[in-house]
Amino acid sequence: MRSLTVVTGNPGKAREVASYFAGILEVGHVACDLPELRDNDIGTIAREKARCAYEMLNAPLIVDDTGFFVDALAGFPGPYAAYVQDTIGNVGILKLMEGARDRSAHFETAIAYADDAGIRIFRGILPGTIASSPRGVEGFGYDPIFEHDGRTLAEIPLAEKSRISHRGRALAALREWLICQND
Repeated sequence: MRSLTVVTGNPGKAREVASYFAGILEVGHVACDLPELRDNDIGTIAREKARCAYEMLNAPLIVDDTGFFVDALAGFPGPYAAYVQDTIGNVGILKLMEGARDRSAHFETAIAYADDAGIRIFRGILPGTIASSPRGVEGFGYDPIFEHDGRTLAEIPLAEKSRISHRGRALAALREWLICQND
């Protein structure tokens, strides 16, 4: 069985990836600080993090980056989603959205896979809308204000959310590619 290292400071994310690839790959976890390039494209950010991580570990690995894009705010906060969540949070986003008719938004995750052949990017997008007020108790971050198919992500049980999420969609693309590489 091939192995893969998840490079993240989030052990929960590493466990999620390990369970996703159970029976296909042996998944390890390395927590390390990686420089984070500032760019409007999360794929570019993930690629640079993967390049740095691969230089350190010299082993097949993945890193990811996620953005939250609100159409009425011209894509803000985009790749700066974590910073915005830490500073103005959901209350701030809802304040910015007051009176907005277009409430469409999406999450996008870019997973960068690095090995001795180079770096490949796998993306997953979850479309939705911004709720008028927070709902639900599951999840974290923007989950209480992001609706998908009529429910906020905070109203969706974790197992279901993992199947439909932007990260789950990017992992599915990576998994399909890895399986094809083994055929």
